[in-house]
Amino acid sequence: MITDPLFYLAAIPAVLIVGISKGGFGGGLGLVAVPLMALVIAPTQAAAIMLPILCVMDMIALWGFRGHFDKRNLQILLPAAALGIGIGALTFQYLSDHHLKLMIGLVTLAFCGHWVKQQFSSTEPAPKSADIGRGGFWGMMAGFTSFSVHAGGPPVSFYLLPQKLDKTLFVGTTVVFFATVNLIKLLPYGLLGLLPVGNLTTSLMLVPLAIIGVKLGLYLHSRINETWFYRLCYGFLFLTGLKLSWEGLVALTN
Repeated sequence: MITDPLFYLAAIPAVLIVGISKGGFGGGLGLVAVPLMALVIAPTQAAAIMLPILCVMDMIALWGFRGHFDKRNLQILLPAAALGIGIGALTFQYLSDHHLKLMIGLVTLAFCGHWVKQQFSSTEPAPKSADIGRGGFWGMMAGFTSFSVHAGGPPVSFYLLPQKLDKTLFVGTTVVFFATVNLIKLLPYGLLGLLPVGNLTTSLMLVPLAIIGVKLGLYLHSRINETWFYRLCYGFLFLTGLKLSWEGLVALTN
């Protein structure tokens, strides 16, 4: 088990933030945990420690949003995500975290820029519907990036947010999606040797914070109106896009 106090200075806020995001805001901040924890440990170890914690969060969030999900979107997203996880597992040893961060960050910023442009448009864009082509692509990207750095939130948001779903339906759909994706990831993580006893013990120490974070997210979800909910979602995406782009660019240019 990790005993370095510096690790817990990074891990405690990371787990709380991810829990709040997963419990109330569709998991938009779920990708901040690995970068924060990677300040003091290797990114692969950070991802491995977070996976069991994410699974616990998922179980709590599933109960909180039971019965609230879009079946058609899940039918499109989940098979594609399983394919993305497979690709991530097969390419894991060759993939640079820095390239992934830069790619995800730039796409996230582009998407947020498109949303800001729409806010100043005189015509309100019509909600998009579930689509196999778009959903398949973003679902695969979500599975791939989720496997590598638990950063599946932006690709799923890219696909679901333009549909303008009811906020509870949106969050419930993402909860079911990531609960399934994280369970699938346990097998390749185990086969790749990423879940030794030390990592699992560290995860267990942080589980109480995961429960607190999700409960806070569930509490806040019912107290924020839909307009502010979507503003927060896009705000989270923008901030994470900036963070990932900067980290990836700095690492690749040094």
